[in-house]
Amino acid sequence: MNNINIKEKNVQELVTVCADIREKILRVVSKNGGHLSSTLGATEIIVAMHKVFNSKKDPFIFDVSHQAYAHKLLTGRWSSFDTLRQFNGLCGYTKPSESDDDYFVAGHSSTSISLGVGAAKSIALKGEEDSRIPVVLIGDGSMTAGMVYEALNELGDRKYPMVIILNDNEMSIAKPIGAISRVLSSVMAGPFYQKFKKHTESFVDNFGEGAHYIAKRMEEGLKLITPGLLFEEMGIDYIGPIDGHNLKSLISTLELARGMGKPVIVHCQTLKGKGYEIAEGQEEKWHGVSPFDLESGNSSKKSSSKSATQIYTEALMHLVKNNEKIVGATAAMPTGTGLSELMQAYPDRFWDVAIAEQHAVTSMSAMAKEGFKPFCTIYSTFLQRGYDQVIHDTCLMDLPVVFALDRAGIVGEDGETHQGVFDISFLRAIPNMTLFAPRDEKSFHQAMAFASEYQHPCSLRYPRGSFTQTDLPESIPFKLAKSQLLRSNASDILFIGYGNGVGRAYETSEFFGEEVSILDLRFVKPLDKEMLKNMAKEHKKWFVFSDSAKMGGVGSAILEFLAEEKIQGIELSSFEYGDEFITHGNTKLVEESLELLPQQLAQRVKKSL
Repeated sequence: MNNINIKEKNVQELVTVCADIREKILRVVSKNGGHLSSTLGATEIIVAMHKVFNSKKDPFIFDVSHQAYAHKLLTGRWSSFDTLRQFNGLCGYTKPSESDDDYFVAGHSSTSISLGVGAAKSIALKGEEDSRIPVVLIGDGSMTAGMVYEALNELGDRKYPMVIILNDNEMSIAKPIGAISRVLSSVMAGPFYQKFKKHTESFVDNFGEGAHYIAKRMEEGLKLITPGLLFEEMGIDYIGPIDGHNLKSLISTLELARGMGKPVIVHCQTLKGKGYEIAEGQEEKWHGVSPFDLESGNSSKKSSSKSATQIYTEALMHLVKNNEKIVGATAAMPTGTGLSELMQAYPDRFWDVAIAEQHAVTSMSAMAKEGFKPFCTIYSTFLQRGYDQVIHDTCLMDLPVVFALDRAGIVGEDGETHQGVFDISFLRAIPNMTLFAPRDEKSFHQAMAFASEYQHPCSLRYPRGSFTQTDLPESIPFKLAKSQLLRSNASDILFIGYGNGVGRAYETSEFFGEEVSILDLRFVKPLDKEMLKNMAKEHKKWFVFSDSAKMGGVGSAILEFLAEEKIQGIELSSFEYGDEFITHGNTKLVEESLELLPQQLAQRVKKSL
């Protein structure tokens, strides 16, 4: 099965190929975890893409690319697919270093059409229009982001040949949000149709059941026409909607689109989770899954520890009950960020704004201007997409928006595109921004209480999964720019932990086997200068623990402080992440490869002394 020659197979044989692909995906994902419903739903589309086009020369561009498992299986990776999302195994997203059939790295949404435009421009400049054409696969959820319409705007003007396949399953990661995500199914509510329908109903009332039947068929015909109006008005041809699981229709339609010599959108309607009944339909939990039992659908992963996300939800719920000014937003990840419960309990105060991080930041900034206290809850990796808005719309105005950054640090199997390692570096440089982090459940509640009262922009970060458990002293309430000295002794060695790094510092001290002082930094901006000055008098060898990038990170902040204060004689080593993108895989295996396991860190400390 490693070399499936799609070109030579007829439609019936391709139906069998699709069944084999689904079986393979289900078996591997149930064992390894991964993205399930999206990739099952796109199986026929991807098979048809490979039947009609050539991924060796035609740029195959998958938006987000978590739906591209079938593509991997059709491009020589069948035998290695069992290693999906495993350390040193196949990536869960497209990755050119893995295969020449993967055109571009993907992991964040709504980039595909822009990439397609860039590819189309290049093809035109090289005079390859007769032999190459970009093929873009994008889901309806990704269509909610503004970048898509920036690209479509230029594409409709320039008319570069391109085939855009819109995979419309009426479901993004969460429930579709906004007019754009529902336009393909809600145009019937528009004034033109409503006026038409009203006049038609009045007219046919005089002509009995036959006329009503004709009017009904006209209504159904309009539904086939109107979805394309949005794209046609932008200068892009539209075909559809077609059944995204009908291979014969898909193949003939894509062949037609290929030959049109201009940009065209092929609108395919599909069912998420197709072929695995338990996952079919609009259930968010089947988007990304941990290992599960195929027969029952029950998760195989058991965790006795409360996740940081759960703690966040509980803390925010407590605050909301006592403060009517608290509001919040997330960008298409209500369950992942723990905001679903808040949205259900307070639907007028908490919103999912779809895949629109920029909009989330700016809209919450306006609410802060109006006297509310917004909690903007976004994965660390996705806040990168709203960076300009954080600077321009939040910090420049010095507005009290709280950025709650989930998935800080290494996130494991999602890999390079999702690692939450840059937020300290890119936020620390912004004036008016305050950065702090909890280390456990109690300190998280205290950090949230501080954030709820703080009248300036601030950000707190927390890890995927659970905090590291320690037997260190209990956390005390948060105060601006105040750290907490957790362990003090006569040792020359000081371990400085930030956020979940405090737990790592503790575990490292246990393996180290000698007395060290341990400081919970708490605030990386502003620093507790008084405490650090005192520590400089008592300890000369400092080691920094934080699950963040080294460049511009916690260690950098402390070194800047030492330089400004002209404090000499301090040897500082940072155990933050080096200047490279971090691969995917089991978190502990990834950390081991980076020599960041506590036992490895203890040895590194000993070698440096």
